[in-house]
Amino acid sequence: MEQREFHVTAETGIHARPATILVQTASKFAADTNLVYNGKSVNLKSIMGVMSLGVGQGADVTITSEGADEAEAIKAIEETMANENLAE
Repeated sequence: MEQREFHVTAETGIHARPATILVQTASKFAADTNLVYNGKSVNLKSIMGVMSLGVGQGADVTITSEGADEAEAIKAIEETMANENLAE
């Protein structure tokens, strides 16, 4: 299993547009990828799941990925977070 911590820096947090981009990125991979926030874990391939967490600016989140292409999935999500100025 691969895991990466992120500190959300985007002023609006992970709202509709960024959530959609993250879901699209995660969906490109076979690995089971989850977003963990405040003790709750949701499938990162589910827009409704991601939106239900209400991740705001300043939040600390963890992305976990498990499966054949887990390392590639984490790397792509890390790049998406940086490219969209969502988190560091």
